Amino acid sequence: MSNQPLIDVTNLSKIYRQGDVDVHALRGANLQVEKGEFLAICGASGSGKSTLFHILGALTPATSGSAVIGGRDIAQMTAAERTIFRRHTVGFVFQRYNLLPTLTAQDNILLANFIAGKEEKKGERFPEAFGAILDTLDIRSRLSHKPRALSGGQQQRVAIARALVNRPAILLADEPTGNLDSQNAAAVLGLLKELNEKEGQTILMITHDNDAASYASRVVHMRDGQIL
Repeated sequence: MSNQPLIDVTNLSKIYRQGDVDVHALRGANLQVEKGEFLAICGASGSGKSTLFHILGALTPATSGSAVIGGRDIAQMTAAERTIFRRHTVGFVFQRYNLLPTLTAQDNILLANFIAGKEEKKGERFPEAFGAILDTLDIRSRLSHKPRALSGGQQQRVAIARALVNRPAILLADEPTGNLDSQNAAAVLGLLKELNEKEGQTILMITHDNDAASYASRVVHMRDGQIL
């Protein structure tokens, strides 16, 4: 049985070219995350947190180094391979909920199935096992509503459900409570913690908020493109 961590980042670097200047967003970052961890990544703006997420989420390639997830080095994938990996392995939750305003909550969630190439079975809207997540998120009664009829906290819960509907190995949450008041923020963070503890969901969360970070089982800090 392999003892390899779910995520193994080694000497990861990312350089962006801005005019005549090279911007080093990541400078040899190293990180290991075990399956089932809830990890908070903290750091000031410009420390490299979002760049790390973009690479782990297969949204952008690294300049050098490796980022191995589930035994696959995504830093070496082609653009087409990253697209397939992103659809099936990673779920994203952002500060802005990114829900389509013309779709109901249910259809916003099911859109992730469509993008992943999964067709619905006739008469079945969600897999039975996904019902427990809907109950944990407490949004069953709001599935027929469009985003404008939902509170900010409810919209973020729908966004979390959309990220989880394909049962990704990893949930990447980028400042998921940044647009919420303190009460809704605490509720969403509590739900993430519950998903981690009850469902064993691996979660990586970017946050500037020490209170938010306290919900995680482990906290790391970033500075100047490196993980301290």
